[in-house]
Amino acid sequence: MQLPETGSHTPGTVRPGGRTARTRAAVRDAVLTGLAEHGYPGLTVEYVAELSGVHKTTVYRRWGSVEGLVADALQLAGEDSWTPPDTGSLDGDLRALAREVTETFGDAPTAAAPTAFVAAAFQSRRAAEALHDFYAERFARCESVVTRAVERGEAPLGTDAGAVVRAVSAPLFFRVLITREPIGTPLADQSAAAVAAAVRAGAYLPAG
Repeated sequence: MQLPETGSHTPGTVRPGGRTARTRAAVRDAVLTGLAEHGYPGLTVEYVAELSGVHKTTVYRRWGSVEGLVADALQLAGEDSWTPPDTGSLDGDLRALAREVTETFGDAPTAAAPTAFVAAAFQSRRAAEALHDFYAERFARCESVVTRAVERGEAPLGTDAGAVVRAVSAPLFFRVLITREPIGTPLADQSAAAVAAAVRAGAYLPAG
């Protein structure tokens, strides 16, 4: 459920075999590194071209601007094969989801690029739309966690799966991005346990 991290991919590994795919992956990796090192305001097309080894003219022709580069990096991240955890229980699945957030955002070096994506969304409409689409798709994948819980009898029929998976990460994102407080495994487990208890109590059933 996390955003892409610097060093988390090797150029060309997302769609192997094609020159275009390798170019796109190399540019994506350069964007991630640039966001981590300089943030969105310091990211330039020239920097991405030099680091990726892709000619600046090609970068401009294909991506147009820094906004285009950031949006495509997020789109490429959303094309991966990530699947939500399947531990065999609602509690275990929610805990695993929450821990993934802390693994990404709880360590400063690892969190640098993902946090920069969020910051970019406040400065660029195109980046904001790409970030929205990334998380909408990510959360949609995670809804299977709740679907399985309903099938096992761990959650009431009609439980709002989208609300549940968002609620697990919400307090973690609040601390990282708003109050700038540290997060870790204990907080992840606490958030997961609270949401699981609320699910069982019917808190995520439709009102009325």
